[in-house]
Amino acid sequence: MTTQTRTRDSFLADASALLGPKGISTAPEDISPWLTDWRGRYTGRALALASPASTQEVAELVKLCAKHHVPIVPQGGNSGMAGGATPDDSGTAVLLSLRRMNAIRSLDAGAGQAVCEAGVILQTFHEAADNAGLRFPLTLGGKGSATIGGLVSTNAGGTQVLRHGTMRAQVLGIEAVLADGSVFNGLTSLKKDNRGFDLKQLLIGSEGTLGIVTAANLRLLPATRSRVTAWVGLPSIIDARTLLRRVDRALGDTLEGFEVVPAHCLDSVLAHLPDARSPLGTRHAWNALIECVASDADDASLRERLETALAQAAEEGLLEDAVIAANERQAEDFWLLRDSISGAERALGPAMQHDISVPVERMPEFILAASPAIESEFAGTTAVAFGHLGDGNVHFHVLAPKGATPGKWEDGEGKAISARVYDMVTEAGGSISAEHGIGQMKVGELGRLGDPVALSMMRSVKAALDPLDLLNPGKLVPPSDG
Repeated sequence: MTTQTRTRDSFLADASALLGPKGISTAPEDISPWLTDWRGRYTGRALALASPASTQEVAELVKLCAKHHVPIVPQGGNSGMAGGATPDDSGTAVLLSLRRMNAIRSLDAGAGQAVCEAGVILQTFHEAADNAGLRFPLTLGGKGSATIGGLVSTNAGGTQVLRHGTMRAQVLGIEAVLADGSVFNGLTSLKKDNRGFDLKQLLIGSEGTLGIVTAANLRLLPATRSRVTAWVGLPSIIDARTLLRRVDRALGDTLEGFEVVPAHCLDSVLAHLPDARSPLGTRHAWNALIECVASDADDASLRERLETALAQAAEEGLLEDAVIAANERQAEDFWLLRDSISGAERALGPAMQHDISVPVERMPEFILAASPAIESEFAGTTAVAFGHLGDGNVHFHVLAPKGATPGKWEDGEGKAISARVYDMVTEAGGSISAEHGIGQMKVGELGRLGDPVALSMMRSVKAALDPLDLLNPGKLVPPSDG
């Protein structure tokens, strides 16, 4: 028996004694469903699947991992888009699932905050807030599987960032287990606290490389009393930006979502979804999905204000057609079209998907320059951009030529396409990751394009908090060239 085998067996024995049969498994049938990322791009192996039921169990397990030098890959709902929760193929890491830690520890309606454990599913939290007459102002297409811990760890975005900010803005406090098994207890929310670094912000968006988020104190807002949703047909992305400015001025802080959908994406969704219908009677080069909400206004008032803004825009030729949802069902149908784009495009074949941001004012020009540049340089490809124009973040997808072999195309021409896209984004002063994180998918590109000073700071923080490099190794933080 080798030393490595003895160490592995010793660790598994200690972990089994700590967590019991519900908390640790080496059975392939238990582990295999969690070894491939949501997009199907990465598949790894794991020594075991650990499913602790409390923060204390997480802390004790991390201590065991440190003692035996066993890497840890934290995982929430496994709905990430950058391979950040998938282990490598060495089989030496423990896959640490937080899904059993799914309690909402407290919900204070008066204070407008709730403490959720890492495994709480976003949709479940939405329902709990709604039952208390409140709402949590962050949502996304994967709300039925995404967990609070994963959302915090990746600083998730979604469709309401325009008004409310990313997950970072929703977090009032954090509880996390650090690499040595100590517990950072920062759940208390203080509006003013000048005792040095804001350590919770350091952990938010760190993708499990600095600590394992076990709970978060999250802000809640008054429930929405009125909601008005519109689907607008536009001649160009430039007109979409102008309309965004117009609606923002007219509706003020009630504007919560402004999503753009090109004709190609809508066509794909209509072909993909059974019984789906276009909200407008004719095809338009671009579409905008606009949503305004208020907690202190009635539907009629908000609807009238949006109707007035759209009517004025139509008179000036900014839009070609528009419809305002007549009821909640129709509003949800509009959002279903938007949320189904990624799935519809995936059905078309291979694609390189880029989650990018540039300043809002530059985004239309970026799309108009980058799309034809990619299609010209890489024959047979189709470039489409859709998403959150209101906060300067679009999903820039490049669809493979017809007949391209899945896997082979992504690993060949696909990588060259992504490098070219990221070069253009960087030149435009943007980010190669707006909301999906870096994970393992973009760690090389971050190392290539990131600011050297910022990268050096990241490496220093990682080395200080995780000197053994056991927390999600190979993710987020690019290795030093030296």
